[in-house]
Amino acid sequence: MRALTLVDSFSRECLAIEVDGCLSGRRVTRVLEWVIAQRGTPDAIRCDNGPEFTSRHFLSWCEERKIGLRHIQPGRPMQNGVIESFNGRLRNECLNAHWFRTLDDALEKVERWRMEYSNDRPHSSLGYRTPERFAALHRAAGQWSAGVRKGTSNAGPFPHPPYPRSGGCQWVEWRVLLSFQWWEEGEQVIKTLSS
Repeated sequence: MRALTLVDSFSRECLAIEVDGCLSGRRVTRVLEWVIAQRGTPDAIRCDNGPEFTSRHFLSWCEERKIGLRHIQPGRPMQNGVIESFNGRLRNECLNAHWFRTLDDALEKVERWRMEYSNDRPHSSLGYRTPERFAALHRAAGQWSAGVRKGTSNAGPFPHPPYPRSGGCQWVEWRVLLSFQWWEEGEQVIKTLSS
């Protein structure tokens, strides 16, 4: 089982978590198309160097939409600190806390955790507001980032960026979590462990 996580680096909202046995570049772009339909087009995407993010399909998709692609250096996850922190929370609070008997079970539990993370949990870095509330306040105030196409997202420069930025903000960041499957008493039981 693999998980694709998308996080707005300004508001800390988790925009999507896609869980499946395989996540190709085409699958990643389908998820991004859905998020873009909801939120608007990002100026840039920061991601690791996994095969789904370096595939010809994904690279040409970003090029066609004029979305900047910021790959982190191999072996340097600290260059994508927002998503690494998020993935650590996801791993500790959701993935390691549950056994997933089926893919549908995993989808339900992960989505429930995602909604709680974005809508119900206050974050100290956001002035103890939930990511959803923080984003709504900035949308209402008309505070848009120069790094996001005007009027299409609530993203803006984060007050304490975990990595240096050169102009504008990277609106969507993610990293794919790796996992293993175990078989228990003849029935497939999926337990996710991240490397």
